[in-house]
Amino acid sequence: MFRTNGGRRALLGAAGAVLLTLPLAACGEKEETGNEPGSGPSVSASVDAALAAKVPDAIKADGVIKVGTDSTYAPAEYLDTDGKTVIGFDIDLFNAVAQKFGLKAEYESAPFDAILPAVASGKYEIGVSSFTINADRVKSVHMISYYSAGTQWLAKAGASIDIENACGKKVAVQTGAVQVDDLNARSKKCTDAGKPAITIDQYQGQSDATAAVVSGKNDAMLADSPAVAYAVKQSNGQLQLVGDIYESAPYGYAVNKEQQAFADVLKEAVQAVIDDGTYEAALKKWGVEGGGIKTSALNPTS
Repeated sequence: MFRTNGGRRALLGAAGAVLLTLPLAACGEKEETGNEPGSGPSVSASVDAALAAKVPDAIKADGVIKVGTDSTYAPAEYLDTDGKTVIGFDIDLFNAVAQKFGLKAEYESAPFDAILPAVASGKYEIGVSSFTINADRVKSVHMISYYSAGTQWLAKAGASIDIENACGKKVAVQTGAVQVDDLNARSKKCTDAGKPAITIDQYQGQSDATAAVVSGKNDAMLADSPAVAYAVKQSNGQLQLVGDIYESAPYGYAVNKEQQAFADVLKEAVQAVIDDGTYEAALKKWGVEGGGIKTSALNPTS
């Protein structure tokens, strides 16, 4: 779920689990229709010689950028069916950024909480793993924004759900997610106003919560925006997004504090792929364009 100081707001890999209960392909498999998220045309970016010239020699000397990632979190970063290749929208986006430099990204899977210390120590040249940018993190690493994620709702296709007045509705959510607090607060507003409470059904797995909406057991579900968008994309029209993303915060690439020049040119490269359309193509490929940003920033904390 949503990445915070201690990791995602709920269980790692929950978004990928959505694929296990919907009547679709398993993680990484191709549907017969060829329309699953990630199955579209390859996304690539052209080399920008001016940007490539700004990359520090120590980074570009071997032709690769060494990347640490926690490959358990579809659709951002997860392992393909070969059990080795890391795929996802984070991966496609950063591959395009690396291509602006004429370099190749080389990914190494690692535990989420081990990546930032490894970037700070120099083991990795960058961390790419849906890290939420916050004040604590920018004390130890530079962070370059490239995406925004928050909370979003989904419901059965054609259903009418007012998220600001969900009183009396049955709503699914993953146990331990911050969205539980969100629903409790909304339900209290309902009862304070003399309206029926929201029935909050908590599920151990994100996949179980999604399946409850597909089956009709629950009227709606809320979760992190990339996971929700991915579930809708995977549902073959069974589910729809409801309302806008809210409580959004930026994701950022993590770079060693001593690599100021690299951090600066990374921000320029992210902006370049946004401006040339590669960025939008990558997000659309994975069905997560709702979190797209217009401008990249270095170390934003608000």
